[in-house]
Amino acid sequence: MQRIAVIPLLLLLVVPAIDAQAPARAQTAPKATPAHTTTPTPPVPQDTIGPQSYIRPAPESYRFPSGQTLHYTAEWRLWNAGVATVKMETAGSEQKISATADSIGFVSMLYKVADRFEAYSDRKTFCSTHIFKHSEEGLHKRDTNIRFDQAGRKAILDEKNLKNNETKHTEQEIPGCVTDVISAIFYVGSLPLEPSKAYTFPLNDGGKTVDVKAYVRAHEDIKTDAGTFHTVRVEPEAESGSLKGKGKAWIWYTDDANHTPVQMRTRMFWGMLTFKLTRIERQ
Repeated sequence: MQRIAVIPLLLLLVVPAIDAQAPARAQTAPKATPAHTTTPTPPVPQDTIGPQSYIRPAPESYRFPSGQTLHYTAEWRLWNAGVATVKMETAGSEQKISATADSIGFVSMLYKVADRFEAYSDRKTFCSTHIFKHSEEGLHKRDTNIRFDQAGRKAILDEKNLKNNETKHTEQEIPGCVTDVISAIFYVGSLPLEPSKAYTFPLNDGGKTVDVKAYVRAHEDIKTDAGTFHTVRVEPEAESGSLKGKGKAWIWYTDDANHTPVQMRTRMFWGMLTFKLTRIERQ
């Protein structure tokens, strides 16, 4: 059994890796609450990019939300499970995304989480260049560096277990340009996100590259502590590898030019975890 990470910033696109040994379960779309105004889910769309998976360059009209920090709270069943922040900054020709995730309250007593992430991607091509992860999850504590060598077509992972000082070095082939588990959230937000369309892209987290298809499902009104937003619901699914057909995830982006992720949800064998935007901090 692989580690259970509580925070969906990592779960949203690699959520099935949490329970790789669990049997398949029937999946259904999340039920709308009275606070949501939901339009019917359209038929399964056709891939509007083409048969191959690839990263689309950032459109000229797209503006990275640099100088913004998004604050979220997490809900698991009836408990407040954690808090998370996502900060966007410009780093030369690259986009830097810093994220934190911490469990709180009763959930922290059951399974303590204190994670830190830094992800870098090219601002023009959206190709990931590097991601650093400091993970403290339960009894696990480790640092992970993944460098994406686009020219050499390799994902180079160096990891250190901070409990016993064991190290690991691996190199995996990649199809040139890929995205990572943090940058992917904003890569999807850069796409047109028109209902009934879908977009396929390669994602790598240091192992084998996984093809992910983002289905644009429907418009919904979502209420959070930050306000009520008209959103578009996106459902990312793994199209290949061991992640295919396991777990379920949804992201609600504002239905405007910003495509801000205001709600994120994942369903696994241990229940539903929902992150909701509480405020946007601007520098």
